[in-house]
Amino acid sequence: MPTYILGIESSCDDTSASVLCDGKVLSNLIANQEIHKSFGGVVPELASRAHQQNIIPVVNQAISKANIDKNQLNAIAYARGPGLLGSLLVGSSFSKSLSIGLEIPLIEVNHMQAHLLAHFIEDCGPYKPSFPFIGVTISGGHTQIILVKDYFEMELIGETLDDAIGETFDKCGKILGLPYPAGPIIDKNSKTGNSIKHTFTKPKVGGLNYSFSGLKTGFLRYIEKETKINDNFIKHELNNLCASLQKTIVEILYEKVILALKQTNISRIVFGGGVSCNSGVIAKFKENESLENYQSYFPKFEYTTDNAAMIAMVGYLKYQNKDFSSIENGAKAKYQF
Repeated sequence: MPTYILGIESSCDDTSASVLCDGKVLSNLIANQEIHKSFGGVVPELASRAHQQNIIPVVNQAISKANIDKNQLNAIAYARGPGLLGSLLVGSSFSKSLSIGLEIPLIEVNHMQAHLLAHFIEDCGPYKPSFPFIGVTISGGHTQIILVKDYFEMELIGETLDDAIGETFDKCGKILGLPYPAGPIIDKNSKTGNSIKHTFTKPKVGGLNYSFSGLKTGFLRYIEKETKINDNFIKHELNNLCASLQKTIVEILYEKVILALKQTNISRIVFGGGVSCNSGVIAKFKENESLENYQSYFPKFEYTTDNAAMIAMVGYLKYQNKDFSSIENGAKAKYQF
């Protein structure tokens, strides 16, 4: 008998629902919230309200597009955390109610684990990463290095001590006058810029941890200094600034990940999260595979950002182990491995 899993993702500002059948995506719908662009970042209260408006039609459309009846669902998987508490509460409350109504199991999912396990979705290709591997989750809210021994045996071995990598892209982009989210725009502009035209300081942090706040502050001071000399500095140097900034951020990321490989004697790197589609990140890690003797795995573009297919995939894996959740478990803004 086929196993149908409904996945629900509401950790930040995207309301997403997906139906998987035995690891194959039948539907994966995402409702974006454009309202946050005018504020230069996600406003938690507005995000949770939008989730309340979107969740029922998105779930209905996901089930309809999957061409199944809701009574065929075997379980409901939802993102318990980490994320914005108000947003998570909308998804978790809806999932619990539907689970009770349909009398089917409820499965809680760690959103960050799901970013890595998205690689095991059937349409991600025949070459799946084997265990163990080094997981690298890079997004607007997280920068983590994880030792992954099995589907659910993961150990956090490095993380940012302040700003996340995606947050750094966006905040530096705001300094340049770019709209939110600035990360994709910086990536696009960097393609026609000179990446060695400007130099920015790399923060020095011990072990496998990261720090991006110093880079952000140094970038701000540099822009302030140059614009006092030339009012049109940003306009004239925008692409060069984007290329130089991206190169610096990618090098900071790369150095720690390579250190993690050497310390663990592992030769596989698996990426997840919105920043894993950054062209600079992909190019840096792909071009150095032979040099450092490792293999890197990047998710399909549609599974890089927050999406319910990755939640449903983890739900399917947990369903096979009968790893079900209690409706008494609440949403968790900070949800550790």
